[in-house]
Amino acid sequence: MIKYLGSKRLLLGAIDAAVGSFGESLRVLDLFSGTSRVGHALKRSGHFVVANDHLAFAATLARCYVQADARVHRERAAKLIAELDRLPGEPGYVTETFCERARYFKPENGARIDAIRERIAALSLEPELEAIALTSLLEAADRVDSTTGVQMAYLKQWAPRASQPLALRLPAILDGTGQALCMDALDAASTEVDVAYLDPPYNQHRYIGNYHVWETLVRWDKPEVYGVACKRVQAKDHKSEFNSKRTIASAMSQVLAALRAKHMIVSFNDEGYLSRDELVGLLSSRGHVEIVAVDFKRYVGAQIGIYNPAGEKVGKVRRLRNVEYLFVVSEEKDRAEEAAQAARQALASGGRSVARAAGAVLGSGA
Repeated sequence: MIKYLGSKRLLLGAIDAAVGSFGESLRVLDLFSGTSRVGHALKRSGHFVVANDHLAFAATLARCYVQADARVHRERAAKLIAELDRLPGEPGYVTETFCERARYFKPENGARIDAIRERIAALSLEPELEAIALTSLLEAADRVDSTTGVQMAYLKQWAPRASQPLALRLPAILDGTGQALCMDALDAASTEVDVAYLDPPYNQHRYIGNYHVWETLVRWDKPEVYGVACKRVQAKDHKSEFNSKRTIASAMSQVLAALRAKHMIVSFNDEGYLSRDELVGLLSSRGHVEIVAVDFKRYVGAQIGIYNPAGEKVGKVRRLRNVEYLFVVSEEKDRAEEAAQAARQALASGGRSVARAAGAVLGSGA
């Protein structure tokens, strides 16, 4: 899967264990699905996942990893991806925008991306098959990009991986079905499920800016761009209430009120606009709250340093570690406690050290 700020790769076992403690073959809503890494893991565990994200590239990843059924699509997808991978390069929008005006990819790889994306657009594929092909292209491009993992800027000097030739691979699609949505979180929150998993934006960083290249590749609308980083103009005005310290509490409260789930798990970061106590206050409206806190290294860009839009290092990062919280919420106190304990055990067995296991906070019930 693509490099992603806030990826829950190291928490998958804990999230899966917590959800599994509530039962088998559940309906689970992944409300802010991102790369669908969590939804993919939960589908693998036998749950029916509804994955939602308002960004087109994220919804496409969900259509590939959650909605597509490998029993139906694997053979055709493998054949299609092999055909696409044989296409010679044909310079176009990507080459001009992201290789010449900016330096995300070497021109030879940019030309391959152009050719493959134009071919996908011309085929008029069914939604799941198109999503698998686009996911293969995004992941191939991600393996040869020249960034620290986000697309706010590119590196001043080419990353070694950028010189590797672009190569498509069949994504790890799973047997079984799910559902992918591309909706505002508040609208998707009303989906009736057993468990809701929330991993909302937590500070000023907007994902449309961090991953504008992927959004453009999926939409293929060839937008006007601005700045050294060649961001799509949409990124200027695309704002979420979750990206504002002034409005995030209200946005979170509205989403929580709209959820139709008996149990929920919420991921949040100690760099976020809401404090642990503030989140407990909000979540307590839905039931009993248990907290699992895990110490992590910050994302790779933080380890490398701070860069300006030209890719030049301009400052030092204040902190190299943070705490990721898993808030486990249930209308039933014992179910919340069991789920939190399952998460802690999964973390321990996976070699992760739990920084601290917070005491239970009694909620008012839903």
